[in-house]
Amino acid sequence: MPLNANLRYYATKFIDNSTGLRMKKLLIIMTCIASLSMTACSRYHLIHKIDVQQGNVITQDEVNLLEPGMNRRQVQYIMGSPMIADVFHQDRWDYVYLLQPGYGEKTEDRVTLFFDDDQLSRITGTLHPDEAGSAAPSRPRQVTLVVPPEERVDPGIFNKIWHWMTFRKVGEASYISSQDPGYSRTNKPSPASNSNE
Repeated sequence: MPLNANLRYYATKFIDNSTGLRMKKLLIIMTCIASLSMTACSRYHLIHKIDVQQGNVITQDEVNLLEPGMNRRQVQYIMGSPMIADVFHQDRWDYVYLLQPGYGEKTEDRVTLFFDDDQLSRITGTLHPDEAGSAAPSRPRQVTLVVPPEERVDPGIFNKIWHWMTFRKVGEASYISSQDPGYSRTNKPSPASNSNE
């Protein structure tokens, strides 16, 4: 009898141990597959990443409009408020524009403006005024927008049910305007409307 009980004990221990090993192997395989699929999503652009823009948008057309001798208000009108206005260097304005696309390389544009006696003296940075561009600045492209007239849309099923429940017709207004000469709280015509009849 004890021999049979020992066989049962070791047999169940072997079976339990083999299923435990199978479960561990299965868990390891599933973890590897999940981690590989997550890296595949980031590599093959299956996850949407937004474009991050920071700073002042700087265009070559804006920089072409800058001329030495302009005062601060004129420069601010063209370029906008500076990104960095240093308290210790008040004669220096920095414009920085960073664009980090979701998938792609980071771009950075910098323009530094220096003032002498509130007059623009020099421009440094990644964008410089073009000689040809300052003579004939490009104008923004004009776009004509055509807006179609508003069309009456048939009410949906929920709108029809709501009007049926509130005992109103579908085309009827949902409220009465207080500007209406015949308006009164008791829904009786006002004396002004009676005199007109």
